[in-house]
Amino acid sequence: MTMMSESNLIAAIDIGTTKIVAVVGRKTEDGGLELLGMESVPSTGVKRGVVLNIEETVAAIRDVLQKVESNLSIKLEKVYVGIAGQHIRSLQNKVSRFITDHSEITKDDVDQLYRDNFKILIEAGEKIMHVIPQDYKVDNEAGVKQPVGMSGRRLEGNFHIVLGRIASVNNIQKCIKKVGLELQGLILEPLASSHSVLTEDEKEAGVVLVDIGGGTTDVAVFYDGIIRHTAVIPFGGNVVTSDIKHGCSILYKQAEALKVQFGAAIGERERDDMVVTIPGLDGWEPKEISFRNLSYIIQARMEEIIDLVQRQIEKSGFYDELGAGIVVTGGGALLKNIDDLIKYRTALDVRIGIPDRFLKGNVPEKAALPMYATSIGLLLSALQKQTSSIGEPELFGDLEPETERVIAEKEKNKNKTSSWGTRKKERTRKNTAGFTGSLFDGMFDGMKNSLASMFDEKDADM
Repeated sequence: MTMMSESNLIAAIDIGTTKIVAVVGRKTEDGGLELLGMESVPSTGVKRGVVLNIEETVAAIRDVLQKVESNLSIKLEKVYVGIAGQHIRSLQNKVSRFITDHSEITKDDVDQLYRDNFKILIEAGEKIMHVIPQDYKVDNEAGVKQPVGMSGRRLEGNFHIVLGRIASVNNIQKCIKKVGLELQGLILEPLASSHSVLTEDEKEAGVVLVDIGGGTTDVAVFYDGIIRHTAVIPFGGNVVTSDIKHGCSILYKQAEALKVQFGAAIGERERDDMVVTIPGLDGWEPKEISFRNLSYIIQARMEEIIDLVQRQIEKSGFYDELGAGIVVTGGGALLKNIDDLIKYRTALDVRIGIPDRFLKGNVPEKAALPMYATSIGLLLSALQKQTSSIGEPELFGDLEPETERVIAEKEKNKNKTSSWGTRKKERTRKNTAGFTGSLFDGMFDGMKNSLASMFDEKDADM
């Protein structure tokens, strides 16, 4: 039986540092998501969320696809894929336009404002991954969420822009093409995870999503129902495992088993007289490791990761507005006492995010595990993406189409008179108004200040 003929079928692949997951879902009549199948295999070609060995990654993707297709008796053709890694960074952008042809703001005006974000200057080798509307300002009325239908002469929008490296994007595209699939779209993994574990009330009150994966820790800050900040921290559960390996002088696989079975995030709560015996190598005596010492090793690294998360929250400017606190998910959320440690270090309320709360129909048991929050969130994000009517520029290519045109115009007219420079300055101010990094609070006018904030942004957020 082939189910791909159904127009409401959605598939996604989560290419993680420790595992690669294939998920298939179906859109229900009420617009919800029914999870049909989910399979995972170990990942060997990915480090800190970035594909480093294409052949190994392709082999793992092919393996997990074969499993899910065999179990569901389907043949997948198109998939969505998650993207993360330390190359991801974000920035805030303001764009404005005057309503000249009519006095009422239309959907076309809002859509054009959205597309104007793709005209900003970005670093060589970067790609705009997501443009996320935050709120709008109509004339002097700020904080507008739905400006369509309002009367006004000037429309200004605040947008959250996520950028990634073109090389990393192309490597993912190569992997998907090599297994015979069409890539429908890339979705930022922190956004995907937020769709599976956060409620609308939490986003309204103010909440931070912390997804502790194997290679990275993803952070997303929401307030007033709007995403305000995203970041990818290049540390995750694998670093904790490496610390145990070196601290206890054991094999990596033994360290991983210790972490999963006996590890805890707060050392003083564990018993010092409880020990686990690790078989020694040939000719070597077995090792005895106390639960307390093991947990102190874990706690030291987790405190470092939590402190980096706290810095990102502070950078967002919404630390004092987080009424719902922190929702922690990912494989790291399974670590004993991790919620208490995060609460102690950040002074914010903490809960564990379970990704099955928005699924319909029969839900597989493993869908309740935090480690699958990103995988399930990719399907939920794809479902939301299908309802969007705004056309984004082509995902792949060396340059954004609009950026390429702007650069060509600049080369063509670089010897023009100063009067042309004045007109260019006005056009640039329109396209890049308020182009500032999260380290700045005000709006900077002109290309010079826009460029200055862009370079400051390089070391900010992500």
